[in-house]
Amino acid sequence: MNIADLALALRTAELGSFSAVAREADLHPSSVSRAVAAVEDRIGVRLFQRTSRILSLTAEGEAYLRRVAPLVEQLEDARREARAERTRPSGLLRLTASVAYGTRRIVPLLPRLRDLAPKLEVELILSDGNLDLVAERIDLAVRLAPAPEGEMISARLHGTRYRVVAAPDWIARHGAPDTPEELSGSDCLRSAVPGHRDAWIFRSGPDAPPIRIPVSGPLVISNALALHEAACAGLGPALLADWLVEDALARDRLTDLFPGLEATATTFDTAAWLLYPSRTYLPAKVRTMIDLMRSGMGQG
Repeated sequence: MNIADLALALRTAELGSFSAVAREADLHPSSVSRAVAAVEDRIGVRLFQRTSRILSLTAEGEAYLRRVAPLVEQLEDARREARAERTRPSGLLRLTASVAYGTRRIVPLLPRLRDLAPKLEVELILSDGNLDLVAERIDLAVRLAPAPEGEMISARLHGTRYRVVAAPDWIARHGAPDTPEELSGSDCLRSAVPGHRDAWIFRSGPDAPPIRIPVSGPLVISNALALHEAACAGLGPALLADWLVEDALARDRLTDLFPGLEATATTFDTAAWLLYPSRTYLPAKVRTMIDLMRSGMGQG
């Protein structure tokens, strides 16, 4: 059933004329007549008696339109609400990121988001696993990785650089290593993320050959925030993202052991990526959050 045709039939019953409805809807009267005929064909009932001078509801037509009028109004209300959702940020925004990234980078943006969109409800899902955006009904995700693959729409938020850091207390006890090779003799703090546990990779620049350094140590930690705190506590050197250590570096809680080198555990081509299911009819709530993160974190 075409709801637009049904709405025209209801309006015809109210105004009593194809011509009046046509003038109101900026249509030709024949278009209104065809819409009403299409409804009649669909339900197998004549809605109106037509003569050259008068148009009147049949008993069956009156009963039918009385029943469907509230349903059509509800559908129209739903359409208006859906269109409003696209133009002003409201409703529920489900957003996911890793525990560390969400805590350090997204939570500080939430006061500004509340100012921009006071009617928006936010569900921030912090998980170090990659959730299925469609199955979990997630509107927006931040992934820390090389360029994502798959059907999701992706946009680069900012680049990521990794640093090998240690607390001043650890450096005072063990001395600062002059080269990455010296890390092989230290108890390093290792990440439990696959590919991050057993070796760190260094290079002096994009064109320089990478050097793979085996690392070991008794502490393997699954969460980047906990790894950060362990490093600040002087338990050993750790490989951590710049967005996670920038505050500790500024406050001298941590020291970059190799500021002239690039470091990673897997690949140097990593970034924070925004992922969302579709760019078609992107809701205002998603667009507002994307714009806020880009302005608050920059793109690089």
